[in-house]
This record gives sequence, structure tokens and C-alpha cells, in this order.
Amino acid sequence: MRSYEVIRAAADRVGVKALAAELRLSAALVYKWCQEWDPDDPDGGGARNPLDRVSDIIRVTGDAGLVRWLCAEAGGYFVPNPEVRQGARQTDLILTTQKVVSAFSDLLEEVSRSIQNDGEIMSDEAARIRKEWEDLKSVAESFVEACERGLYRS
Repeated sequence: MRSYEVIRAAADRVGVKALAAELRLSAALVYKWCQEWDPDDPDGGGARNPLDRVSDIIRVTGDAGLVRWLCAEAGGYFVPNPEVRQGARQTDLILTTQKVVSAFSDLLEEVSRSIQNDGEIMSDEAARIRKEWEDLKSVAESFVEACERGLYRS
């Protein structure tokens, strides 16, 4: 999905005019954000939107902190897709499967360690559980991405 399509879908939920009023912007500007923007077409209807600008900031700085912050604001967490290396398919399949199982085991071990002494999970323990969960999601995403790329096919 393109950035203007994402903004259009979000704006459609409440209406462009209501969104513009809440943001204290002109409805015309929000309408322009909802249209495709082509920098080479001065007669085009769209305008550079906030999503494109955030994407530029990430590209220029190499810092995904903006994305992590946005995910937290939306009630979620950002987990980047890991790189999937090309190589021996069968070996990679076995190693990646073992990494998924090991990461899941690490998560369960951290949960067990957290509740072991008092049956409760304190905030520092929750933070360690979160880290293990993020690691598991990253390893699992790497496996799924490799499957989708066809790296385990003959």
C-alpha cells in the first residue's frame, strides 16, 4: 500500500474535514495527502504527506526510533525484519528451525525465572520477558521470510 492510500484509508474512518479540523489544518491539504504525489508533475493533485516525510527521516538517519515511537503510540511494538542470507537450503532450514525453538525456549525460561521465587512478574522481569519475546518474533520472522522467498525450495 502506498503512503497516500494509508492516509486516505485512515481519513475515511472519520472524514477528511473532521480529521483536518482535529489537526488544525485545511481540508484541502489533507485531501492532497490522500492523493498520489509525483514530484515530477507540478500539475498533480497530491502533496508530500507526513508518512513520506517520516520515511525520508528514517532513510537519511538510519534510525528506526520514529517507527518504534509510532508503534508504541498505536499500542504495539516494532520488530524489524532480519536479513535472510542465501546459502545451503537444508542447513539453513535446520539451523533456522533450531533458532526458533531456542528463542521460544529462552522466552519460557525467562517467564519461569520471573515467577519462580514469588509467583509474580515485576516490571524489570516483564522487561526481560519483552526482550525475549522480541527476539523470538525476529527469529520467527526470519524463518517465515526465508520460506516466502523460496529459500528452502529445490
